[in-house]
Amino acid sequence: MNDAIVKPSREVYAADKITVRKNQIHYQIEVLDIPPSRVGAKLVNLYIKDVTPSEELNKLELLRYSKEYYRKKGTGRPTKKDRRELDDWFDSPEDEKKEDEKSK
Repeated sequence: MNDAIVKPSREVYAADKITVRKNQIHYQIEVLDIPPSRVGAKLVNLYIKDVTPSEELNKLELLRYSKEYYRKKGTGRPTKKDRRELDDWFDSPEDEKKEDEKSK
């Protein structure tokens, strides 16, 4: 906050600048005003202004490209969810009906 490291309990005032590091990007937010009471997430944008430099936002785009380069979605080892869907597909009800008919 205002180029200093602070504890989470620090009070925030209007005109404070907050820097947050998320996903290797330093977002900068300026506090315009403090709401009189708690507000929903959709209303927070009324009280803040995003002043993140464009260079930082370009890093976000580069990160997206680098993630796609290493492994495209749907390739490689299946996720746990994918594996369960495959297991359900292989153990579909049609197979069970055929097995029941054979046992009769």
